[in-house]
Amino acid sequence: MKKDIDIPEVKEVSVAVIKELNQEGEDQWNVYLINQKNEPIDSVLVASTGYGEANGEKQKTSTLRHFFDVVPAKSFVKIEPIMPELFALTNEYWVSFYMGKVIYDKKFIFLPESILESNTTQIPVIKKLGILIG
Repeated sequence: MKKDIDIPEVKEVSVAVIKELNQEGEDQWNVYLINQKNEPIDSVLVASTGYGEANGEKQKTSTLRHFFDVVPAKSFVKIEPIMPELFALTNEYWVSFYMGKVIYDKKFIFLPESILESNTTQIPVIKKLGILIG
């Protein structure tokens, strides 16, 4: 049964939210997937959704899905921009990928009000300040 299923642990893969300037020179928060491994990850699927309560009302965002053929070793890809209005919600990024013939998956969860400039640290590989869940 469940105890017989080997679920491999996800290591050296993380999700970060980084505040950057967009093309118009305005602040924009972007979500990145970071592969800190020494080998690429393949067939990467990221499902993002926000849920919780804001302004006294239950809210849930649409689920967005993003696919990346490969994320090379020691690199990153931009998943999507995230609007500050969503910081009051729980923001979940469910990442699935292959390494060889083994599939891995993990949920990365940013809790409500955790995406704040005061919570930023140096993000590996990207080398910018942001909030990291790993």
